[in-house]
Amino acid sequence: MVARRLADESVQPPNFAFNAENAKWADWKIGLYPAGRQQSAVIPLLMRAQEQDGWVTRATIEKVADMLGMAYIRVLEVATFYTQFQLQPVGTRAHVQVCGTTPCMLRGAEGLMDVCKSKIHHEPGHLNADGTLSWEEVECAGACVNAPMVTIFKDTYEDLSEERLAEIIDAFAAGNGASIKPGTQTERLNAAPEGGRVVLLEEATTFREKFVPPPPPPEAAAPAAAAAPASPPPTTAAKPKDVSEESAPALKGPSREGKVSEAKAEGERKAAGASAHADGEPNKAMRPDATGSESEAAKVDGGKAPGKSTASAPADGAAATGTTKTRTIIAPKANPKEVNPVAEKGGDAPLFVAPEGAADDLKLIAGVGPVLERRLNALGITKWGQVAALTPEQIDQVEGSLNFKGRVERDDWLKQAEVLARGGEEEYVRVFGKKPR
Repeated sequence: MVARRLADESVQPPNFAFNAENAKWADWKIGLYPAGRQQSAVIPLLMRAQEQDGWVTRATIEKVADMLGMAYIRVLEVATFYTQFQLQPVGTRAHVQVCGTTPCMLRGAEGLMDVCKSKIHHEPGHLNADGTLSWEEVECAGACVNAPMVTIFKDTYEDLSEERLAEIIDAFAAGNGASIKPGTQTERLNAAPEGGRVVLLEEATTFREKFVPPPPPPEAAAPAAAAAPASPPPTTAAKPKDVSEESAPALKGPSREGKVSEAKAEGERKAAGASAHADGEPNKAMRPDATGSESEAAKVDGGKAPGKSTASAPADGAAATGTTKTRTIIAPKANPKEVNPVAEKGGDAPLFVAPEGAADDLKLIAGVGPVLERRLNALGITKWGQVAALTPEQIDQVEGSLNFKGRVERDDWLKQAEVLARGGEEEYVRVFGKKPR
């Protein structure tokens, strides 16, 4: 990294400027970032400049720094840190980047570098005689399984032999680089094993095609349905393995005696339910001394607690001892009174009195979106002038009500609003050098 330096002054152009299309793109790109954060566009702008001129010059760095309000050294730090930026002039037709990381080196990357030395220049980072070709060694380019490989501008060429790379360089030198297909240069399918597939050789089928039998034809389905028995015959298909019916009687199904006992028990349950509910009186046999929905124990308790319903039932042996157990049912609480989220400290009235007339477009203030604009309107703030005139105490009230502490100062709402209130969008462009978002 310490060896990355700007090109010699003898090859540095005196100035740099984006062409008309790229200048328009750069303004749009910068505008994507919030106010005060436009310096985040430094990498996209450097890349666009490199795509325009082929490499990053000193003049490019200074121009991008001026556009973003950055110190030159900060942009220089970015350009020298990321190896994607070319700091020396590169070939106009091809700049060959040979991967020299271990997988490629084991598969013949040194031989590819020898081809570059003989075809382009004996030293990396230098142009050939007519300035159309250059080369360099780089770290991993991300196609290790297809090693060795090279990258030319934005395309990779993989599974290379020395002879094939020589053919590719000759094609680019002649201006026919588009005739070379990127990717693997062998019969390999993308990154599949060499020699073809070794797994998943069967034809692709769906689960239904492989495991679900096809339905019978319509003419055969009708007789089969007519001949079907009224009830399925008994089966032991669900019986667990190695379990006999003697050791697991439940597998046989209920016996005749079991059916009679179950019917008798069901009849007793129905009779008990009828005696408990037919006349509206509780079943005395089920609840001794019960006289209604409230037991004697509840009467002794002296009433019900607020928000609670008390029902009593005798515990075991309660008839002999006269004691009972009480269970408490918590009644649902009433819904609390909803608080107006845009009113001060739960109050019902807005913080401000909205002035008469049509509301301004508060969304032109960087940091204010549609949702925040609606919430500000609910507070009574509808004009740019109101925002510009906010006092520190009012700012605290607004930020407290809307729960975004520090937002007003961080995005510089007051200055933006003052400019908009003074002259609208035209004044905003004149002061800030860009359109409001």
